[in-house]
Amino acid sequence: MKKTLFILLLSVLLAGCREGRKFTIEGTVTGAADSVLYLDHLSLAEGAVCIDSIRLEGDGRFRFTGDAPETPEFYRLRLGRQAVNLAVDSTETLRIRADIADFSFGYTTEGSPTQDTMRLLCLRLAELERQARRISANRDFTLAERDSLIELAVEKYKAGVKRDIIAGHYGTAYSYYACFQTLGSGLIFNPMQDKSDLAWVQAVANAWNERFPGSPRTQNIVGIVAECRRAQQSPRQIVLNVDGEKVRELGIIDMTFPDIEGREHTLSSLRGQVVLLDFMAFGMEGSTERTLLLRELYGKYHDRGLEIFQVSLDPDLHFWKQRCEALPWVSVWCEEGLESDMLRLYDVGLLPCYFLIDRNCDLQARQEDIPDLEAAIEALL
Repeated sequence: MKKTLFILLLSVLLAGCREGRKFTIEGTVTGAADSVLYLDHLSLAEGAVCIDSIRLEGDGRFRFTGDAPETPEFYRLRLGRQAVNLAVDSTETLRIRADIADFSFGYTTEGSPTQDTMRLLCLRLAELERQARRISANRDFTLAERDSLIELAVEKYKAGVKRDIIAGHYGTAYSYYACFQTLGSGLIFNPMQDKSDLAWVQAVANAWNERFPGSPRTQNIVGIVAECRRAQQSPRQIVLNVDGEKVRELGIIDMTFPDIEGREHTLSSLRGQVVLLDFMAFGMEGSTERTLLLRELYGKYHDRGLEIFQVSLDPDLHFWKQRCEALPWVSVWCEEGLESDMLRLYDVGLLPCYFLIDRNCDLQARQEDIPDLEAAIEALL
């Protein structure tokens, strides 16, 4: 009887210890008096969720605490449009020192070797993004040449990350994080199409399955690997052969498709804005370069009334969700893919293909009739 009571008491004490475990993120941000600093949880199910905030005083000091995760989790400190991505493992204390002028990349850390590597990853990605923007802005190259140069830069980046960060450290939080970094709208590691990338992501998945079996993040990456292996065993190609009626010269043919959250979006609901209707597939060559160009247009004209209604015809739902997750415009998925009646109704014979729609919801032009897209958008705005 005494032995049973002792075991029960010990179980209660252990449970209490687990429930009381906390992690701490503290430090200072100079030059940020009266600014609000947010702590977001980068969750699997809901994306970025704000869990705490603090208004900084003159000394810039802050301190956040939270329930310690059972397995590594990801968070971020957010200050205006700048952010610091964090990996939290158990009950550790992370100390961050930064200045508001270079909050995202100029910070220093104490208390976590994992966070030091996370910072290195983010610095490398920032340099890759700058390199991609320089290539994209260089009109001495054709669209295909720019896309090829960006792909070469991405391959060089991946080689360095594999060699310097992931190799020998497959079960770490930063290796998991590296597998899901993005450039533009696409994953840098693309296990759906690249067998080499799949091998590295699978190595991370196997290590996480050994260290953290059954955790949500383990299940996520293991599931991705399984789906990518099935897809590579039975590859699908995008082939388009469309004959059909041409779109009406005035008005639009309306359509409704779901976004990555399953919410339905209808084209005609954008009446009052200038709309770039874009039929495309992320699995096609040149999609990375094209997305960067669209981001440039969207950033320049969205506040003046430009919206993009992007219809993806990728055959794989999960692949599409990965590629469009970070896009700021309306991105929807057409389940029928290349068999969709919309392609026939809009007389789309080649992907990608875009149309411009004015504020009255009337179709004004299609891709081959627009010599200068930016000038055409300006004229409609």
